[in-house]
Amino acid sequence: MAEIKNKKASFQYEFLEKYTAGIQLLGTEIKSIRDGKASLVDSFCSFDKHELYVKMYIGEYSHGGYVNHDPRRERKLLLTKRELQKLEKKVQNVGLTIVPTKMFITQNGYAKLEIALCRGKKLADKRQSIKERETARELDRAMKKYN
Repeated sequence: MAEIKNKKASFQYEFLEKYTAGIQLLGTEIKSIRDGKASLVDSFCSFDKHELYVKMYIGEYSHGGYVNHDPRRERKLLLTKRELQKLEKKVQNVGLTIVPTKMFITQNGYAKLEIALCRGKKLADKRQSIKERETARELDRAMKKYN
């Protein structure tokens, strides 16, 4: 099973802390995730009554005569009470947000979501990231050329 990644997140945000959370899903949602019909692009997490929810896209399940789910509904994230309190306190600071970075299926068949507490990057930071990536790419090419 492939993991579903949010590639834009590492470019747009600086990750401060990472957590792995379970997701409360419906039957057709887990089947769609196993088919790879989920996307973390433009997804975000928010608190509601001391509980953390993720707004993300999980496509409708296409096989069989199932009653399908709403592809863009909010899904509850399952974290410990201590982690939730810590995250809620930190998100109240200006400029910090929680962004999903990766979704995967465990050996037991459970869907897990890796989330990160992050701060938005400024334009100069994004340029620095591009410069580092291109330098690493050039070094890698040079090493392959001489090997």
